[in-house]
Amino acid sequence: MAMREIRVMPDPVLRTPCDPITAIDERVRGLVADLLETVDHEGRAGLAANQIGVGLRAFSWNIEGDIGYVLNPRVVELGDETQDGGEGCLSVPRLWYPTVRANFARVVGTDLDGNEVEVSGEGLMARCLQHECDHLDGKLYLDRLEREARKEAMRELRAGL
Repeated sequence: MAMREIRVMPDPVLRTPCDPITAIDERVRGLVADLLETVDHEGRAGLAANQIGVGLRAFSWNIEGDIGYVLNPRVVELGDETQDGGEGCLSVPRLWYPTVRANFARVVGTDLDGNEVEVSGEGLMARCLQHECDHLDGKLYLDRLEREARKEAMRELRAGL
């Protein structure tokens, strides 16, 4: 288990869709341990495998003291009600922008024993589930911003703020 370095923009791994996990082996067990160790710090709500340089479909979360992980997650339900709160990303440091997300999300995947798991929640948990699944698809929250906010964020990124 190791605290891993977070990859930041413009690292191409962040824009590359992750591969499904086809076998639970020591590499995958080590990845999960690293994801859990790396997300277990103040101010970290979630962490996708590609954020630590691994192109496999796995992420961890740390929401209000609840820490967990899911392998091969897929969003199976989004609520009709939306939330428009501020969102940031460890891979896009120092930027924080209002981002519209569903207020409820449900994700299905597997655990390290190959058992199906379901993770769902509202508010911050829903935002986290959607944000991390986006990462695994090679997307960043910046892609979801309104046009003007996205232009401003890209200017800030280019300026190195």
